This record gives sequence, structure tokens and C-alpha cells, in this order.
Amino acid sequence: MENKEVWLHSLLTSTPQEGRELAIKMARKSIAAIQTDAEVRKKLRNDYAHDTAQLIASANVIALEFQTIAQANNYWKK
Repeated sequence: MENKEVWLHSLLTSTPQEGRELAIKMARKSIAAIQTDAEVRKKLRNDYAHDTAQLIASANVIALEFQTIAQANNYWKK
């Protein structure tokens, strides 16, 4: 992982919606860290865009990230 950009300062969010958006960003950043070539990622988009199993797998990754964020936020309980 060459890119040392700090983009994740906290898992704490104000709302569940912000938490979901963070979960999506985390999933996207993970893919970019694994496949560092942007052109390869761009070429692969058409493959997974038409593959139900890959789309469901992507949704599962986001759900896991969201679960982590929700726990960190005590499920937004006041």
C-alpha cells in the first residue's frame, strides 16, 4: 500500500446515513488499495456491473463495513 493518505479519521458519524456513506467509501477505498491500477478497475466495472453474484458480494462488504461503523457509534443510541 503505497498511498499513505489519511482519509479515515474516525468511525464516528452523526447519523446512520453518514455511517452508510462512510461504509461505501471504506469499501471503495479497500478495492482501490487491492487493485491499485485505476485503468484495470475501470475495465473490470463492466464485468461486475452485469454479474449479480459480484454485486451481491459488494453489498455484503458494505454491510460488514456498516456493521463496524454502527457498533462504533453505539448504534446511534443517545
